[in-house]
Amino acid sequence: MTQNSTHTGVSQPEEQAQNQLIQQRFGVVAKDYVTSAVHAQGPDLPWLVEVAALTGNEVVVDLATGAGHTAYALAPYAREVIAIDFTVPMLEAAEKRAQELRLDNIRFVEGDAHSLPLAAQSVDVLACRLAAHHFIDIEQAVREWARVLKSGGKLLLIDSIGPEDPTLDEYVNLIEVLRDPSHVRNHSVSEWIELLNAAGIAARHERTWGIHMDVPTWTQRQRTPAQNVERILQLFSTATVDARTYLNIELNDNIYTFDLPAALITGIRA
Repeated sequence: MTQNSTHTGVSQPEEQAQNQLIQQRFGVVAKDYVTSAVHAQGPDLPWLVEVAALTGNEVVVDLATGAGHTAYALAPYAREVIAIDFTVPMLEAAEKRAQELRLDNIRFVEGDAHSLPLAAQSVDVLACRLAAHHFIDIEQAVREWARVLKSGGKLLLIDSIGPEDPTLDEYVNLIEVLRDPSHVRNHSVSEWIELLNAAGIAARHERTWGIHMDVPTWTQRQRTPAQNVERILQLFSTATVDARTYLNIELNDNIYTFDLPAALITGIRA
């Protein structure tokens, strides 16, 4: 769902175009994300549950829930999980899976990350996993996190991150956009800390790790056009030493693999 925008920095047509692109691209691959190992598994889900430290009394938001894996992980420990996304096929696939898992305390809500359908200071914990790189106006999205979190409320952020080096940053984000045109930007850890602190969320970098990918699986999940896949392969084959090291690019049996850096960042609403 695309809601009217009242914030500055990004025009309403730009935001609507981005939202439509996300809905188009993720609507057709919703079922693939339910079974995607990157999203359904990985060490970061247990880490998320650990740092959430839920007591069973919290109202938790899973923002840009996608296939719902974060909601499923947190629901057994929360009073209620509100899973928000504006790609309806994703919500439908996630709700069906929640029913199969017999998780009856998850409420699925259609909504825009830049204008959350939530009252101010109504949320105990807000989680956003592997999604924020799609937000076209990240400052506005972060302000929304601060608005809906209660004083002392907790933010749990997991996302792919960009390098601090500008040249490497350009390289990594170019590959990401070629693979998925709805990608906006992988922000560096320092950028995240600055953004969150500016919004009144005292942020802390908990850990960084690499999400292991192979190019065929990574691109097939997003239905990446063949010419874009070829360009990605070219960029990998001609990568600088710094780029190869940063992404741990390897070629085995004619298949490129790499480790996409991701970070877990937590925050407390002042």
